[in-house]
Amino acid sequence: EERLVESGGALVQPGGSLKLSCKAEGFRIFLYWIDWLRQAPGKEVELVSTLSSGEVVKYLADSVKGRITMSRDVSENTVFLQMANLEPNDTGVYYCVKREKGCRGTTCPRGQGTQVVVST
Repeated sequence: EERLVESGGALVQPGGSLKLSCKAEGFRIFLYWIDWLRQAPGKEVELVSTLSSGEVVKYLADSVKGRITMSRDVSENTVFLQMANLEPNDTGVYYCVKREKGCRGTTCPRGQGTQVVVST
């Protein structure tokens, strides 16, 4: 079974840092473009960042530019979302998805996600 498993979410204080992981099971993650999405409480899911199969960050939402980056570890079959200088507006459930069968970002199937809460 092919799936992506997110982890690393936590409660952090404003200004803190967090590294989310997206581990692929059943397929090689480096073959796909990977999107990180988030859903803030009461809001729709939004695209946060995109990493190409060539390991180039192709997209960063304006709200996270300068604070977030994506990376990949082929040996761990995992993509990471490194977040710094976190703000309360970063609170939400974070999902990673792979682009396939024509889907992109919010149109791709999502898993369980990982919860991030930025609060004092």
